Amino acid sequence: RARALPPILTPQAAHAAQQYVVPPMHLSRGDARAALAAAPHRLKTTFDVGGQEQFYLEGQISYAVPVEDGGMKVWCSTQHPSEMQHLVAHALHRPAHAVQVECRRMGGGFGGKESQSALFACVAAVAATRLRRPVKLRVDRDDDFLITGRRHCFHYELEVGHDDEGRILGAEVTMVSRAGHSADLSGPVMTRALCHFDNAYWLPHVAMHGFSGRTNTQSNTAFRGFGGPQGAIAIESAIDSVARRLGKDPLAVRRLNFYGTGERNVTPYGQVIADNIIHEIVDELEDTSDYAARRVAVARFNADSPVLKKGIALTPLKFGISFNVVHLNQAGALVHVYTDGSVLVNHGGTEMGQGLNTKVAQVVAHELGLPLAAVRCTATDTQKVANTSATAASTGSDLNGKAAQHAARQIRDRIAAFVAGQWGGVPEQVAFANGQVFAAGRGWPFAEIVALAYLARVQLWSDGFYATPGLSWDKQRMQGNPFYYFAYGAAVSEVLVDTLTGEWKLLRADMLQDAGTSLNPALDIGQIEGAFIQGMGWLTLEELQWHPADGSPKAGLLTTHAPSTYKIPTANDTPDEFHTKLFQRPNTQDSIHRSKAVGEPPLLLPFSVFFAIRDAVSAAGGHRTDPPLQAPATPEAILRAITAVQSDR
Repeated sequence: RARALPPILTPQAAHAAQQYVVPPMHLSRGDARAALAAAPHRLKTTFDVGGQEQFYLEGQISYAVPVEDGGMKVWCSTQHPSEMQHLVAHALHRPAHAVQVECRRMGGGFGGKESQSALFACVAAVAATRLRRPVKLRVDRDDDFLITGRRHCFHYELEVGHDDEGRILGAEVTMVSRAGHSADLSGPVMTRALCHFDNAYWLPHVAMHGFSGRTNTQSNTAFRGFGGPQGAIAIESAIDSVARRLGKDPLAVRRLNFYGTGERNVTPYGQVIADNIIHEIVDELEDTSDYAARRVAVARFNADSPVLKKGIALTPLKFGISFNVVHLNQAGALVHVYTDGSVLVNHGGTEMGQGLNTKVAQVVAHELGLPLAAVRCTATDTQKVANTSATAASTGSDLNGKAAQHAARQIRDRIAAFVAGQWGGVPEQVAFANGQVFAAGRGWPFAEIVALAYLARVQLWSDGFYATPGLSWDKQRMQGNPFYYFAYGAAVSEVLVDTLTGEWKLLRADMLQDAGTSLNPALDIGQIEGAFIQGMGWLTLEELQWHPADGSPKAGLLTTHAPSTYKIPTANDTPDEFHTKLFQRPNTQDSIHRSKAVGEPPLLLPFSVFFAIRDAVSAAGGHRTDPPLQAPATPEAILRAITAVQSDR
């Protein structure tokens, strides 16, 4: 007879029961235990950070239509059409060529439609097959919350050893995530979390242990940052605590521990950091944000204000760009030039509001010397570009932009050879600019040359392919070069906290984000500001609650499953002063036009908000004790932390 067991709902409970969805992971360098034992000072603490709902504006939706020869066409709101094709084919017991998946655009994704759109695509396709008619499946917001997974919450057990100045000599961390009832993407999320524990800091001796806890909750999945923010915030919390215990400015301790440029520049997983610009970014932001003077002003304000307290923090970021799984770092594209001079592009990436199609169209227009209006990107379609990777890991522009560039260059080279053959000169000297083709001292409209090339039977379409070079990863040893390059950034945030209620307000935020040579500064700034507010919501507002394991039928039920019970940031949560700037320096790697990804890295910028709140809470206790503030820093959590620091006086 079946017997109901008490549900496991938290990472701590899963860890205690040794229930995991994937085997534990361990990543180390040096001898952390010996370094901790020999350190003049040791800090041992625990820390928790909550999960986060993607809350895309368009919910999960799939529309399946039976087509001829037993085929199935699925229009799906998904970040990964090829995986949807594979899984629908599996569900229908048909080969992949019998299933076509198309995605014109999504109303937001944020990782929540990378793998978990599969359920809705498969159910719609199976129903369409059985009913022999089109089926559309669209769930409402409550069901979306209750069915799908979200960002993994993490529990940390941390120990760091440091000297009198705050220099980290050794560190050990155990990370346990709430994975949910199945593996989904919890393994790769934990891998990235471990690879980002160092953030921007040199850790000479470190031991990291990652456990993906099996819990009786929704199976958690990807969310913008994909474990990177959860890994990096742990070391930031430790360094912040070290600084407070030493009575130092946390920025001074952070700067003391930064990676070097000629030495102290190898990550715990063995990758050399050859492009470190964190020193320049932090120096510039410290100056432009007037951090030092504002820190003095904050202290002066707090001395004269018994109820309202201000806090300020500057935090850095280093984020690796590439999929941790090497074979996923590939992309394909098709470019068609029509005889009227217009251009059609199809690539394997998906548009979800991040501007990917605009950037890819820009790349093609640049290669052919055309205005952007002459180029159009069509819907992502598994019948056009096969075996694509998910649009994730901030690789959309890097991979698909390079693939489209490869295709466009082939067409350009063919046209250049035709022009040189007709009017003299060499193909390398044929130029494409401003909708014109120039050669032998003359210029012709691009459309005119294309029409003539067609009559001469020149191929005016091409496919393109790109695979990121130089990547390697040993999953067992957790060593290699998993990232093509790193993106850097920093942010300063200033907050005001009401110590009687725990309510707070972000007064000002200054951000400086490394974008390489930006393909589109307007899009990139939009991504940075959006990521900042979204990350701020994760760390301060958005709180997931499950019914406790009390033996009732409701045990384990998600209770925050609608906008009425789950709070996300609104326009009112943005600061009155919001300064965003791109740190434009060409990427040292051969990325698309030497640009850098800006999708996920900026999600680490709002760490500054959380630690500014912690600074204000510390001020409420006279900076005598380290605030026991966890994330999300809701007003209730802030008030509890204020009570704790004031009771320790």
